[in-house]
Parts: sequence; structure tokens; C-alpha cells
Amino acid sequence: MVFSRRPVHMTESFPMARRKKIYEGKAKILYEGPEPGTMVQYFKDDATANNAEKRDVIDGKGVLNNRLSEFFMVGLNAIGVPTHFLKRLNMREQLVRQCDIIPLEVIVRNFAAGTMAKRLGIEEGTPLPRPIVEYCYKDDKLGDPLVTEEHIAAFGWASQQDMDDILSLALRVNDFMSGLMYGVGIKLVDFKIEVGRVYDGDFQRLIVADEISPDSCRLWDMETGRKLDKDVFRRDLGDLADAYTEVARRLGVMPANATPMEKPKLIN
Repeated sequence: MVFSRRPVHMTESFPMARRKKIYEGKAKILYEGPEPGTMVQYFKDDATANNAEKRDVIDGKGVLNNRLSEFFMVGLNAIGVPTHFLKRLNMREQLVRQCDIIPLEVIVRNFAAGTMAKRLGIEEGTPLPRPIVEYCYKDDKLGDPLVTEEHIAAFGWASQQDMDDILSLALRVNDFMSGLMYGVGIKLVDFKIEVGRVYDGDFQRLIVADEISPDSCRLWDMETGRKLDKDVFRRDLGDLADAYTEVARRLGVMPANATPMEKPKLIN
């Protein structure tokens, strides 16, 4: 499979045209899956920032995010952190388990950056005394506002047991991701995940859903401080595809000798 910088149209994924669309977000589309309880998650090339006020199409971004999210989800499953990921179908699609998404963005911060740095007047890059977990209510029209556990309990978005489980999941993901990134010279500044409910009979459990990719993480080179995440697009710092390609190369998702100019091949 070749990582291409040309536009990739949805007709390239042939069966997708015959599937029922369930939901379309800023970066992904969800289609009904081939079996009950499954969905197909399609990664788009769209890039958005500032609550979609800034947008563009970055050729190949969806391919990279599909492969990187697969890499992280498979790793989490392997260490006993449950996710919705079942398997990758092709360059842009994954088969995932259907779940009820809790309407929260769960943010784990290891260093001050982004809105937290602005909100608290802390210099960006300042190490935090311990990982800090924040919650935002998922509503694009409201700008995904920061909420507390009191809000979450009062409006019934999640129970106290859910919150305990969500916190545990978030910190386990942080441990895994921090170690993985440290090993390839990348600092995991912060990241966000979404959590879904699945049911086995009357038994409910929570799993990591959505995606984990440079779209949902802040990743800085440990030596130079170079940003390797969506801040490249937010702040006009260069080529977003090059930054994501560098993350994939370091993690071994792409050959070590590949460079963006060579249109590198992705590993099957």
C-alpha cells in the first residue's frame, strides 16, 4: 500500500457506497458494520481547528490516522485495556465494536499546554506535578465546554462508578502512551479519548472508543520541542502530513528509511 499525496475519493473504498451512514464527524464517518454490533469507521483527510473555524483537506492524513490509531488500539488491547477496535479493513477503514458513547471528552495532561496553559496562566511546556484528568462536554455548538464531576453526576451523563472506571482507563492509557512515546523520543504532552458503554447481557463495561492519533494528542520531539501533532495545523507551523509521517516512522508503522518526499509505503 502506498501513502499518496493525491486526493483519495470515497469511491476507492468500494463497498462503502452501499453501507448506511450512521454518523459523520469532523474527521471520521461511521457506517453500519457487516455484522450486528459492529460499525465501520472511515478516516477522512479533513483537518479542523478552533471548533472547525479553520479547516482544510490534508491528503493522506486519514490513511496515517487509521494506521496509527490501529497501532495504539492493538497495543492497548494487548495489555488488557479494552477498546472498540476489532481490525483494520483497508487503508482508511476499521471494523469497530458498536458502543454507546458517553458524551464526554476525557483529557489527560502531563504538561501545561493549549487551553490549560491559557486558562491558568502557566507557561506552555511546564511539567505538571502529576497527570491531571479533565472532562469536556461533547457539544460542538457549545465549544465542548469544560465540566466537573458535579456537572456529570447532576445531568446523568455518567454514574460515580462510571467515573471511577473512566479515570482508571484514562490513566492506564496515559501510562501506555507515555512509555511508548518516550521510547521513540517523543513527549506525550496531553491527549483526549472518548469512552463507550458496551453490554454483555445485563453487564455493562466501559471501553476506549473513537481514535487515538496525532489528531487527539499533543506530541513534541523531546530534543527540539518540534510539534508533531495537530498544533502544526492550528498554528501554521508547517506540513501536517510530514509531522504525522514522522510519528508513524518513529513508531515503526512506516519503514525507517522512508521520507515524505519519497511517498513512503505503509507496512501491511
